[in-house]
Amino acid sequence: MKRQGRSLILACKAVLIFLVLCFLYPQMSFATSPQDVKLAYDTGTQMLTVTITHPSSFPSYHYIKYVAITKNGADVMKNTYESQPDVDTFAYTYKVPAADGETLEVTATCSMYGYKTVNMTVGKK
Repeated sequence: MKRQGRSLILACKAVLIFLVLCFLYPQMSFATSPQDVKLAYDTGTQMLTVTITHPSSFPSYHYIKYVAITKNGADVMKNTYESQPDVDTFAYTYKVPAADGETLEVTATCSMYGYKTVNMTVGKK
């Protein structure tokens, strides 16, 4: 009987510790890194469209905070945001001069956890 009581107390302590951690660090319980980042480049207008899939129930709290762009390994720009425009998929457009054969790399970083980096070669399908 005492053994069963000790097991029950131990299980309750474990559940209590788990709940305390969830309340102290709630962002980790629902934070996700970007699921997908797609790039499209229009050579005529020199516009780069970055389409990001990042599901968030709270887009003003859990959102894509940074979108960083490099060209051929050199920093071009880093855009900072305070929220995301949609709860799932959205797009940003940037003026980025680039010629055929140049490599563009984009990193989308979550405000809470994780990032996703993709790249493309301009003019290559």
